[in-house]
Amino acid sequence: MSVKPIVYVLTSWLLLCSGQLVADEQKFQRFLDSVYSAPPSAKSLWLSADDKAEIYQRFNYRLNRLRQRYWFADEASVWVLEEVGKEKPITMAVAVKDQKVSAIEVLAYRESRGGEIRHNFFRKQFIDASLTEKNELSQNIDGITGATLSVRAMQKVAKVALFLDQKAGATAQ
Repeated sequence: MSVKPIVYVLTSWLLLCSGQLVADEQKFQRFLDSVYSAPPSAKSLWLSADDKAEIYQRFNYRLNRLRQRYWFADEASVWVLEEVGKEKPITMAVAVKDQKVSAIEVLAYRESRGGEIRHNFFRKQFIDASLTEKNELSQNIDGITGATLSVRAMQKVAKVALFLDQKAGATAQ
């Protein structure tokens, strides 16, 4: 039996157990395959109340769990996070390598408009973005008319993923 099907089932189960629903699990698996040479196992970053308060203060992002699952191998981490666009959550995966966004993907888009953020022409703006001292992305991200809230949601998720990657840096290896 191949290792990939086992990793696929285990990854899907871990996502469901972590409280994060990925509408298209195959899309997530393809994302992992594009980031890693071999599928890694999931890790957990344990978050204290102070960690969650800091994330909320810096990014206005609420993490309501004790631990955040992520994947780490080949010096890259992958984070699956959700943020509400206008009314519904958007599930995204962010790959971080060398403290820069190396890939970003929309896994589940539930809004009625603003779905242009799913397209490569938009997502490629995030590649090589890092987190500045002012908690902003180091690159300008052009907006999309009619998708302002979805664009902001993706920017916020990218910032939080970069921050979490920094937080996990000491414990990832």
